[in-house]
Formats: sequence, structure tokens, C-alpha cells
Amino acid sequence: NWPSKNNLSTAEQQQEAIGILDFLKNNNFNAVIFQVRPSADAFYKSDLEPWSYFLTGTEGQAPSPYYDPLDFWVEQAHKRGIELHVWLNPYRAHHTAGGAVTSASMARKMPESVVKLKQGYYWFDPSKQSTQDHAARVVMDIVKRYDIDGVHFDDYFYPYAEYNGGQDFPDSDSYNEYKRNGGDLSRGDFRRNSVNTFIERIYKDIKKEKNFVKFGISPFGIWKPGYPSGIQGSSQYDMLYADAKLWLNKGWIDYFAPQLYWPIQPAKQSYTALLKWWESENTLGRHLWPGINTVGRRGPEYVQEIVNQVEAARTLLPDNREGVIHWSLAGLTKNPAMTQALVNGPYQVKALVPTSPWLSANPLLKPTLLVTPQGGHVFVKWQHQQIDQVAKWVLYLNYGGVWQYEILEPGVTSKDIPTTLNNKKLEYVAVKAVDRLSNEGPYASEKIK
Repeated sequence: NWPSKNNLSTAEQQQEAIGILDFLKNNNFNAVIFQVRPSADAFYKSDLEPWSYFLTGTEGQAPSPYYDPLDFWVEQAHKRGIELHVWLNPYRAHHTAGGAVTSASMARKMPESVVKLKQGYYWFDPSKQSTQDHAARVVMDIVKRYDIDGVHFDDYFYPYAEYNGGQDFPDSDSYNEYKRNGGDLSRGDFRRNSVNTFIERIYKDIKKEKNFVKFGISPFGIWKPGYPSGIQGSSQYDMLYADAKLWLNKGWIDYFAPQLYWPIQPAKQSYTALLKWWESENTLGRHLWPGINTVGRRGPEYVQEIVNQVEAARTLLPDNREGVIHWSLAGLTKNPAMTQALVNGPYQVKALVPTSPWLSANPLLKPTLLVTPQGGHVFVKWQHQQIDQVAKWVLYLNYGGVWQYEILEPGVTSKDIPTTLNNKKLEYVAVKAVDRLSNEGPYASEKIK
């Protein structure tokens, strides 16, 4: 989705980014997942990996005039009250759509860790310690240097079989070495253990550095066929060697977004049946935000299907953990009917990202609220002693005994408010601060005389 082409100028890239973020803000979205590492490359200044071909058209070439796209996206997202999660692919070393494999490519710089697949992709061997160490360094470099809200992995662990012409992943050397050193796991368990070890490591490393940065994964939506009963399809456990159920059971993620890219009916891959099953496995109460397929047919029946899926998630999941992730942005920006149906329906009102009570945070203090009458308006201004901890504000207004609220960006610290609305008198004003984990502080309020 961004950039739309890999030969845009810096100004054009920034203009597109602002357009996307304004679209999200205006349609009441509260977070964006931004791809920063498609294939061992970077949409940001990195000393570990080259600038991405998908960004500038030449691997290793920085934007010109120079700027750091990730810095820009973080700043502009936060300015609009939108969380920014970075999306990385941990194991893909080169994509066939990514131009030629050059000397700048990690496929050339780490040949001992990378294998070439029959369809032309290059893939890091997930069992290699060098693979895990390098990917962890990349993740933690971003976590340390950028003011992000989350780290996101998708469904690519061991590659889908079609990436290698339908044949098994070529890791015989790694597995045979493991066996020679006394290992007794089956090849499948050896692969799953390699991924499990890496996922647990990433979660713990992130929390040690910045507890508030959420770690999320969006795996293939079916763990195994038959889970739950009647479900048919591919097995991520047996084909991608991703035991996503284990990660959810162990709490190695903060949010879990299985790719439930199927409709509610028929039953063989039912969105709601799978969502209920994943929630039954969510024994530690992490966020379960299903990925839904917004890209597709544009008919009114498909628009209604997506609205129904959003509503189903709200019905089936606990109130304090509801949410969905849309794949992808293009399904909204290129389909106004879909966006309008969401805004007229489940997204009518802005919402905070749900809190993550298992993550510790410093309690917020009460803001200072100042109200100055100005004829038919009151000028409301507020301040906070912990301004560096404030990610958003919630402003409450009471007209004629009925409360309404507005979620405001962190840079907004004043508002001109009419004393009457729809013939109802303004009676109270209140404001509270919200931290970056969506924890709300105590509110300050004033009665309007």
C-alpha cells in the first residue's frame, strides 16, 4: 500500500503517508501496522540491513532528499492519536519481486544462513542460531531507536510449500548436524522448536527493553484441520511449523491476530467457528484481534459480510479485549462503500485501543482543568504533570444531563466549547489523560455555571 511505487520522490512518499494517516483518523481507526522489513531490508535507517528496493527502487539506496520514513510515520501517526506498529518478516531474505540479488542483499552477506528456494525466493533457515540472532538484533534495534507502539509478525515462518516448488524446505544439513550432536526431535518438532524458541526470545527481549511495546503475531488462521471439529484446510502446525496455539497458551504475545480470511459460512472454514476456538485457547486473556480480509469482491453482500465479521468479534470476545485488524488498507481506500458501511456501523465512534492489564504502567495523575466563560462558549484548557506519558486525552461534555466524549490527540490541550447544543445546556466538562497502553487516569471536572 505504501509507497504506491518505488520511484516516488521524498515529497511524494510523505504526501502518500499523510493521506493514509488522515484517512485512518477520519474513519476512526486507532492503529496502523506499517511494513518496515519485507525481506531482510529496511524502510528506515539501519546499520544492519540495506534500504529496501520496495522503497527507492534500488537496494541499499536511501530516499533522496534524505529522510527516515519510520521516523516520519511514527511522528505523523502519533500526532493523529494513532498507534504505530512495525511489521517485519523475520525469515524472508529476498522476494522475487524485489529486484536482483545484489551485493547489498543479506542473501549475499549471510550465505551460511540462507537457502535459495525453487521459485526464486531466498529464505533464512529458522533453525540457525545466526538467523535467530540477526533477526533479534534487527527487532531490538528498532525497539530501542524508535518510539513505536508494537512489533508485528505475519504468517511467514517456514515458507509455504509452493515457494519451493511443492518440495520440502531444504534444511537437511541443519537437521543432520542437530542429530549428530545428539538431538532426538523429529524433523517437524525440530523446526517448530526453532520457531518457538525465537518467538519466546523476541517477546522477552522487547519486554526487557520497553515494556509498553506490544508484540503481536498474525498467523495462518487454521492451527490444524479439525480444530474445531468440521474445519478443513491447511495446517500451519504441519506445513509452516508454526505452533501458534502454543504461543497463545504461553502468553508469548500481547495480541494474537489469526488470519481468519474466510466468511462466516460455510462451516468448513467458518470465521466465527475459528474465532470461538481461538478464544477458547486464549487462557491467559491476551488480545485476540482477528485479521479479516477486506480485499475482495465489492458487491453489497461482501460489504455486509465484513460488517458482520466486525460485529461478531464484538459479540464473541470480552468487552475489554475487542478489536479486529483489516487486511489490507487497499480494501478500504479503493472501496468507499466498505469504508462508509463501517463508519456508519461499528466504527461510528472513536475508540481507544483496549488496555493490556498484564503490562505494568505508572499511574497517571489528574490533569489540571481551567474553564473560562466567553459569551456563548467556554474556553477549556488543561495541563498535566506527566505530559511525556500522555498518549491521548478523553474530553467529556454533559449537555442536559447526557454525557458525550471525544478522544483527542496528545497535542490538543484546549478547546472552545458551545454552552448550548441542540437546545441543551452545557452542565459539566471533564478531561482525563490516557497513556500509551490505553490506561486512563483520574478525571478533572468543572461544573458550568
